[in-house]
Amino acid sequence: MDDSSDGSSTTKHKFMLFVSGMSVKSGHAIENLRKICDQYLKDAYELEIIDISRDTEQAAIHQIVAIPTLIKTNPAPRRIILGDLSDKEKVLRILNIRE
Repeated sequence: MDDSSDGSSTTKHKFMLFVSGMSVKSGHAIENLRKICDQYLKDAYELEIIDISRDTEQAAIHQIVAIPTLIKTNPAPRRIILGDLSDKEKVLRILNIRE
């Protein structure tokens, strides 16, 4: 039995977006990812935004070396994208999101 509330078997995409404060690039990454998720995944995603200026432990755990960094944790395989996510086609391809 699946655990989705609407009865579909759609797998929820889970993302962790690492940003630093309210830098311009971080802001663009958040905005671009939200647009992509809202357009292609509707309500089938969870997005956790982690500000490494406030949560240095998470940055160390996930070995974050550049900001912004997006990590897709679910569904497998895990994927990592660096940058402001402005190249929508590239983001969709790397995250394996079907258009």
